[in-house]
Amino acid sequence: MTALDTMATPAVPGRTSPSRGLVLAMLRLHRSALLFWLGLVVVAAGALLWAMGPGADAAWTEYADTGCDLSRPNLGCDIPGPASSRYQTAVAVGIGLVRLLPLLIGAWAGGALIGRELENGTAQLAWTQSVGPLRWLTAKLAVPALLLVAGTLTLTLLHRMLWSSDRAPLGVMSWRAWYDDGTFEINGTIAAAQALAALALGVLVGLLLRRTLPALGVAVLAVVSLVYVIDELRPHLWPVKTVVRGLDEGTAGSDSMIVETGALSASGARVPIPACSGEPGCEARTGITHYYADYHPASHFWPLQLMETGLLLTVAALAAATAFVLLRRRTGAAV
Repeated sequence: MTALDTMATPAVPGRTSPSRGLVLAMLRLHRSALLFWLGLVVVAAGALLWAMGPGADAAWTEYADTGCDLSRPNLGCDIPGPASSRYQTAVAVGIGLVRLLPLLIGAWAGGALIGRELENGTAQLAWTQSVGPLRWLTAKLAVPALLLVAGTLTLTLLHRMLWSSDRAPLGVMSWRAWYDDGTFEINGTIAAAQALAALALGVLVGLLLRRTLPALGVAVLAVVSLVYVIDELRPHLWPVKTVVRGLDEGTAGSDSMIVETGALSASGARVPIPACSGEPGCEARTGITHYYADYHPASHFWPLQLMETGLLLTVAALAAATAFVLLRRRTGAAV
């Protein structure tokens, strides 16, 4: 029985209901994408679990063998060796796969999930049987969304366990800060929200273009644009803290996301740091009295996370709502 046969099967006692048949047909039709998704989750999860166990053990052993004092690990230590590099590579694989997800999801949703079915007439045939257009679209959004959120949150939890573990060499080796893009996105709710936004944008583009390759390309561009804009907005989603220091002092701590730095004149006005900064007499010549920095401390992690997640979910909701309105106008569907 083909996917179309399943979608067209009427609901009778003892047989699969139309809604359930639609879900099963959709899973069969896109089983390659489903297997790819499961494989990606397994690979990323395996990399993170290995880093939490054997990878961390080997990195710590190698770190201790350099003669470092583990109670003061950043003092007098050699450059990490092969075991540490393997550990970092495993974590980078886990993070990298999650960061790649929005592009893959957008391309698949626009091209294969929606564009191809509209282009070859599969969707239109299903609409003439027991599955209405709006129910069809609901399944196209709901089933992938459930699978994507489940897998993404699993990877997020694993990475967060790794990151917060006392045995994780990450912090000791000063490899990644909490505000680095990849770490920040996978350590909270953003990765799952990005997946949902990419899915909704891809579905909307597929409905608009109704052709596989154009929808795939435009969906990728839309997702790239969204991720870029959100990344640029991130530091401005929550009020910053400001620190003012003397000319011979530092600025914000090393564990802070620096948003803006500059200098203060005698009147308190903010001015750019002069090009001669560091040269004898520079401050006297330019009238600079202090330096300042606007920054986010580590305590701003969750406020920034939740604000960015809210923006992404808003984009997802707007794109999904627009897709339903568009499909209803094209088909005149009421249910």
